[in-house]
Amino acid sequence: MRNLTAVLAALITLLMPALALAQTGFEAVSAEDVADTGDTAWILVSSAFVLMMAMPGLTLFYGGLVRAKGFLAVLVQVGAIAAVASVLWIMVGYTLAFGDVAGGWLGSGNAWMLLNIGNVRANTTIPESAFVLFQMCFALITPALMVGAWVDRARFGWVVGFSALWGLIVYAPVAHWVWGGGWLSTKFGTLDFAGGIVVHTTAGISALVVAMLLGKRAGFPKTLMLPHSPSLTMAGAALLWVGWFGFNGGSALAANDDAASAIINTHVAACVAALVWLVIEKFAVGKPTSVGFATGAIAGLATVTPAAGYIAPGAAMLFGALATVVCYPMIQLVKKRLEIDDSLDVFAVHGVGGMLGSVLLAVFISESFGGTGYAQGMDLARQLVAQIAGVGIVALWSAFATVVCALMVSMVIPMRVTEDEEREGLDITSHGERAWEMD
Repeated sequence: MRNLTAVLAALITLLMPALALAQTGFEAVSAEDVADTGDTAWILVSSAFVLMMAMPGLTLFYGGLVRAKGFLAVLVQVGAIAAVASVLWIMVGYTLAFGDVAGGWLGSGNAWMLLNIGNVRANTTIPESAFVLFQMCFALITPALMVGAWVDRARFGWVVGFSALWGLIVYAPVAHWVWGGGWLSTKFGTLDFAGGIVVHTTAGISALVVAMLLGKRAGFPKTLMLPHSPSLTMAGAALLWVGWFGFNGGSALAANDDAASAIINTHVAACVAALVWLVIEKFAVGKPTSVGFATGAIAGLATVTPAAGYIAPGAAMLFGALATVVCYPMIQLVKKRLEIDDSLDVFAVHGVGGMLGSVLLAVFISESFGGTGYAQGMDLARQLVAQIAGVGIVALWSAFATVVCALMVSMVIPMRVTEDEEREGLDITSHGERAWEMD
């Protein structure tokens, strides 16, 4: 009996390290596989904020800027784009952008229809389903931004078809290159905190290309085409401004100091940009306008987006001021000098702002300016090259692929409505309704 007891004691002694190791391994796997509830809640709320930016924020912002006969058409176009982009994101867009890395150009097909996603997204503390949702809202608002370039003249069917194709050929690959472990981030070190390249550069460049392909609105640039409701534009801008807290703050992918810093920078950049725009208008046109305030705020928001989580508040103020100083004359250049009818200034505000902020990031990420500092092996020169390369390559791809997408869809559905339909207004000719019935 004593011998048996001794043998059992010896076995237990020998097995204890193995049991401890197994327990440790189990705990590590469990901790790795369990999401943080606070971070998850923040990403879910941020997703709702970004969706609010598209509907109703963007619809009201753009809708107020067009003439009354085209207001409803803007709302329907943005809504339809958001819907088709969301469906395609679940089906194939997410796996193209964020599937397992396959050569650095596109994600693999492992997450097609979301059939094989993990419990927790790699390198985060949130469920992969929450990550999918958050990124889906980016994928739907990006093509919706382009609506401002073609208001009053693009055929509804073409808009939906083009936006669907564009999301798969332009947006998803670029998202992978920069955010999904693709070659721009891994080989160049290109940074984009919340979408200056992935969202604003792609949409801005593509909007300019589509505006040139479609041609000018009837009467442009001689006929004065005033916004029918600046009050709606102000309301839309306010919703965009609030929603941008989720857009940039949520891009930290955690409820932490990075998110708070990004939100502070986002807000202060918008404040400075809006105020500087009003000052410029006072001297240029004699009066500060509500549309100017709204446009300035959006320019500041777009410009700070790529750097929001990397820079100090003082730098964010500078980003806001530079956004106005650069974007304001760019509107004049595009519309008056080049006579390109980018109707609601998508390229001049979103595109130029996003590209400007992406390049400035290389300077103000430096710790000497209060930034988070350069990654290992990077310095000012290398980061500047990485940012310029990222902006340039994405701009070229966006332009080329947009032409391909636009012409492919136009083979089935004409790009532009007829002259009579344009004259009567897209609300009634495309949708059989009027935005305002004043009986």
